[in-house]
Order: sequence, then C-alpha cells, then structure tokens
Amino acid sequence: MARTVAAFKVDHFQFLGQDGKLLDEQHVPAVARDFDRLTDLYRLMTLTRSFDKKAVALQRTGKLGTYASSLGHEAAHVSIGAAMREEDCLAPMYREYGAQFYRGVKMSEVLLYWGGDERGNDFSSPRHDFAWCVPIATQCLHAAGAAMAYKLKNEARVAVSIVGDGGSSKGDFLEAINAASAWKLPLVLVIVNNQWAISVPRSKQNTASTLAQKGIAGGLPSIQVDGNDLIACLWAMEKAVSAARAGKGAFVIEMLTYRLSDHTTADDARRYRPQEEVDEAWEKEPLKRLRAYLMDQGAWDEQREQELLAECSQFVQQAADEYIDIVQNDAQPVTAIFDYMYEELPHDLVEQRAYAEKFPEDGGHH
Repeated sequence: MARTVAAFKVDHFQFLGQDGKLLDEQHVPAVARDFDRLTDLYRLMTLTRSFDKKAVALQRTGKLGTYASSLGHEAAHVSIGAAMREEDCLAPMYREYGAQFYRGVKMSEVLLYWGGDERGNDFSSPRHDFAWCVPIATQCLHAAGAAMAYKLKNEARVAVSIVGDGGSSKGDFLEAINAASAWKLPLVLVIVNNQWAISVPRSKQNTASTLAQKGIAGGLPSIQVDGNDLIACLWAMEKAVSAARAGKGAFVIEMLTYRLSDHTTADDARRYRPQEEVDEAWEKEPLKRLRAYLMDQGAWDEQREQELLAECSQFVQQAADEYIDIVQNDAQPVTAIFDYMYEELPHDLVEQRAYAEKFPEDGGHH
C-alpha cells in the first residue's frame, strides 16, 4: 500500500507583462502604484546599466581587469538592495552592483576591485556587508553564519545572499538551506537564474522543473518570480525579508532572468549561445519593460529619459576618472598581494615577497 507523505508546489509570480502592461489591474502589490518609488528604482537600474557599459569599455581598452557584467540583471539586483535595511547584511556574488549601489558602495570601489586593487573590496559603506565572492556559492554560507549571529544576539537583522543557477548546484548553497531550515535563521537566499552557468545551459544542469524547489526540499518556503519584472522582484523580496525579520525563518526566491552579456569579459558567449535566443531575451529585458509601464502611467516621458541618460553618463564618467586617478597616483606596490592574508606570512611567501620587492617591474618574476 502506498500513501503520499509529502507534496509540494512552486508558485510563479509576475505582475508586469513583457509589453509593460499590468497582467491583472485588480490584483497587484501596492508598490505597482507607488510611481515615485518605481521611478527612483528605474533611475538606479539605468545608472547601473550605464556603469556596466563603461566598465566593459574600460576593460576592452586595457584599463580594467576581467569584469563580470550585470547586463539584464538590473531588476533582480536593484530589488534586492531596495528591500533591505541598512543594518541588514548582503553577501554578494560578483555582479550584484545594483544592490550594492543602492546600499552605498561606490562605483569607483567596484572599478578598483576589478582593476586588481583589493582596497575596492573595503567598501566605504556599508561596512558590515561582505566583500565580493568569486568562489561559487560560498557566500551563501557566509550569509547563513551572519544570520545565525543575528539570531543568537536577538537582533532584528536579516542576511541576504545571491547565487546563480549554476551556483545553486553547489553543496554550499544546499548546506546554507539546511542550516537555515534547522535553525530557523533570518536568511533570504536569492537564485538569480540567468539560464547560463558560463557555457552550461540551465537545461543541462539538472532536470528539475524549477530551482526554487531546492529550497522546498530543505524545508523552506520558496517561490519563483519573473526576474525581469521589478514589481514582482521587489514584492517577493520585501515579503521574504519581512518574514525573516519577524522570526519566521528563511526564504528562497528564484528570479528568472537572462544573462544578456558574456559571463565575464574573459568569455565569448557567441561560441556556445544561439543569437536567436539572445535576441528573444532582449525583448523581455527589465529596463524596457519598466520604462514602458512608467510612460504608460504618465510617470515618465522621453525628455526625462534623455536627461537621465545624460546624468548617468556624467556620473559614471566621474567614477571612472576617480578610479583612473587612483591607479595613476595611488597604486599599491606589487608586494601588497602578500600583506593582507596572513598574520604571519608562511616561509614560501616570505621568499616570494622578497623577490617581488626586489623586482617590482615584472611582478617578482625573475
């Protein structure tokens, strides 16, 4: 005799259609009518895209190291930052600039980091957020640790972390879910599913219908939203963060979007991704959708759009100039790569540091 001992479902939420029209005028969250807030977030999304374009240009002209683009992720990332309080903690991956800009990280700091200077990771604000994390998914455990600290100290703070579709296959992500479930931690884990783990498509990563159900397997409430719909992303984030802050435990959100760029500037997605797929994704991208909605509601117009683009260009150029000035006038010595990892440098690195100090012009290779 067989009996069902468990069953689950994953709800998908979308409020704003691809054409910028509300799918259901009667059933939308309050933020859909808060045009002042939506306009502010649209401005940040546009600024983030302008920054992204500039950073790629700096890399292509040899003024920046390998850079991870956020093109197409703006709604997901900005919603994450907008749903958090200053005292909360963000444990990012390596492309969540929209969330970080909202929280006070400077553009020049982002550029400094990708330019190879670790001082860029020492954010001027907020001091309690984690640095960028290139090892895949380990940031989820960092966030779980922070959430555990908040719970033990009885602080009304929430830790938030982001992982990609590929990263959701890592044990670190699943272990963070398990810890959050077992200890009912104030943690929100966001899977920004951009369909590609570098050159591996979502279809070849696993055969699960959703990635959100990985949270359900760990005992956490989990949903999926349209990651190109800022309204849906923000609604889901605020719902999850509020529940976590109220002591109701952790939450998993899968945001479905698309990586419109190469994985990083060291990648060439044309080698493995059909152009038709990319063209189709551009029709669904988040800025176009939100702009159409705001214009349709009379909250935005073409004149304001052009003024915004000019403002963004000027602001981003100022950040780039600040970064270039640091590179030219305040660059760290080659030996700096040895100075901030260990309290006492191991003997082999002492020898390498000595070489680097003796031959700084070739990075110590002699």
